[in-house]
Amino acid sequence: MTTGDVWLPLPPAELAPLPASLTYVHWNGEEEFPADPADCVFYTVPYMKGPEVAVRPLPHMPRLRVVQTLTAGVDHMLPAVPALPTGALLCNAGPLHNTSTAELALTLTLSALRGVPKAVRDQSAERWDTRLWTSLADRRVLIVGYGGIGAAIEERLLPFEPAEVVRVAGRARTSPRGPVHASTDLPALLPGAEVVIVATPLTEATRGLVGAKFLAALPDGALLVNVSRGAVVDTEALLAELESGRLLAALDVTDPEPLPAGHPLWQAPGVLITPHVGGPSTAFRPRAERLVRAQLERFAAGETPSTWWPKPNRSQESHQSHSEMSSLRIVQRVPLIITLG
Repeated sequence: MTTGDVWLPLPPAELAPLPASLTYVHWNGEEEFPADPADCVFYTVPYMKGPEVAVRPLPHMPRLRVVQTLTAGVDHMLPAVPALPTGALLCNAGPLHNTSTAELALTLTLSALRGVPKAVRDQSAERWDTRLWTSLADRRVLIVGYGGIGAAIEERLLPFEPAEVVRVAGRARTSPRGPVHASTDLPALLPGAEVVIVATPLTEATRGLVGAKFLAALPDGALLVNVSRGAVVDTEALLAELESGRLLAALDVTDPEPLPAGHPLWQAPGVLITPHVGGPSTAFRPRAERLVRAQLERFAAGETPSTWWPKPNRSQESHQSHSEMSSLRIVQRVPLIITLG
């Protein structure tokens, strides 16, 4: 049985039963460490506390074997990758956020298409203004980033009868629902996309992916929905399109984030903004508890933490070929980065 300290952002008593061979320490980002970080072998990163808090204990954890985030993306952890001990595993939260993020993606899409932001403003002004709005039915939808979240988004889109759902990922492949295009196909796909939903991880390859050329290729009146990371979208390029009135946007993430007061994106025409709430919902806590408990049970038994994709027993080359729009350079800097969705 594996022994050592496990740092948890959730009170250990609320996660019980937990493997008895491990010692549990509750730390949720406070200034003072509650125990010696040198004894930590499994570190669960505090949720939504910011990258500075997330990486702060890592240089002091020489025995660390697993870093478990509670987020789908691990971009906030990458600055600390060089400090991880050889052989340490960096695991994301896998399917933990698939359902709640897909729910929000659909909410943003429907709200923007059906004029809900204007209806809210009209209600505040006690103004009755009936007009024709766009339906999701018969629209051509493009999903950029087809991991677990992208697939969950498609599952929820289909009952609304879109004309077509086109899937895009880092490499071409076949999914249970049909072909997935490589990201190199985007120039040919964008002119036909009336709704674009971005759910790709943030890597060096995807930073600024949705830039001026990407946006210019979209047809007039197209809607951009971003539930990935703010930096995937070039904010200035998006602002130019919004201010021209040519495109609409619904954003759960922004760059910069948090979006400061006075930023022009707040008042841009045709934009709906939510404050990065794709993950935080009532679904989070019970699912996070189940995830952490299952990972700890495997770890304590001497097994590799359970993954959904890619499989942990594959070679590094296989990890590289299966990464959705991943950065090869980042994968090479740490023995194994496990991304679960």
